[in-house]
Amino acid sequence: MRERSRAPGPDTAERVRREGRLRAVVSRGIRGLSALEADGRWRGLDVDVSRAVAAAVLGDADAVDWLPTDPADRLERLAAGDADLVACNLSWTLGRETGGPVLFAGVTCYDGEGFLVRTAAGFTDPAELAGRRLAVQAGTTSAANLAAWYGARGLAVEPVAYPTPGEALAAYAAGDCAAYVLDRIALAGARAELADPSAHSLLETTISREPMALAVRDDDAGWFRICRWVFQFLLTAEHAAHGAENAEAAAGASAEAARTADALGPALGLDDGWATRILRSVGTYGDIYERNLGPASGLAVPRGLNALWLDGGLHYAIPAY
Repeated sequence: MRERSRAPGPDTAERVRREGRLRAVVSRGIRGLSALEADGRWRGLDVDVSRAVAAAVLGDADAVDWLPTDPADRLERLAAGDADLVACNLSWTLGRETGGPVLFAGVTCYDGEGFLVRTAAGFTDPAELAGRRLAVQAGTTSAANLAAWYGARGLAVEPVAYPTPGEALAAYAAGDCAAYVLDRIALAGARAELADPSAHSLLETTISREPMALAVRDDDAGWFRICRWVFQFLLTAEHAAHGAENAEAAAGASAEAARTADALGPALGLDDGWATRILRSVGTYGDIYERNLGPASGLAVPRGLNALWLDGGLHYAIPAY
């Protein structure tokens, strides 16, 4: 990672407008978060958050250049100036934010490290995997999380690092490793890609905290503020519709929240239609989650911690005024 930037930085929003494209780092392919599908379009929760930024800044949610990147290179690519943001199942940690010119603009998805295993193997607890080879992705926190969890119990495993999600999953599927270790939401998408998903199970135990967050460089406070409030608006739009009597009332409440946020656009470095465009392009955070991770996606990952605080989750919309 390059050293933390100290000099005044560039106007990222101006460059994005001048070039007419947003450059977003995404994964090499994790269903539900960021994956290139058969029709040639990128889809996933991380993808839609990036599209929301493009809608706000450029007026076009599809004006995004997708930069699929290995986990080990995600922040390096951002620090080098090759990308405008990282939306790539990247966990927010103190080490990452102090290790380079990086700021995290908001937690897009709360998750934790889990284990994908063959159902027939009969594993019910991670401790039963002690001494075995476990597939992980290089450049992630997985190996450190395994060392901490097993070490505290006087146990050990052999993490085997693979450069891409596809290679890690393939090694697990081939039987080279007893489990695939990754954030549980990402594992739900990986499981769906296997030839027989029903032959594989997610252990119930979660061994770490993984707040996946949107990352930008630390040399442009204005760009950081834009990305932070774009994501906050997604939560605000869902919050506004919470408890509405019907879909029409919910849509009206979200639209009113957008009009309120639109009025603050010029102070944010945007125009006075930014929030309305986000709502029309990608919907609310709840819409994004349902589309990419809910039952309609085929993954059916419960909202859990990713519900609004009103429903027992951790997402709390920051007020506009």
